[in-house]
Amino acid sequence: MEVFGVSDKELITITIDRFAELQRIKKENGSQENKELDYAIKLTIAKLSSLGVNVEDITL
Repeated sequence: MEVFGVSDKELITITIDRFAELQRIKKENGSQENKELDYAIKLTIAKLSSLGVNVEDITL
């Protein structure tokens, strides 16, 4: 399926890239709590799961 000119593969790739960026930010924050970042990560995990991506394979 293609929406707005973006294929499923492209959408998955873009979302994985976003997940990787968010994970790197969280890692750099160390033990500092950031509820907004945690929520963004949860949302991205939910999106990837709905697209059939196993996030356990790509989690830091």
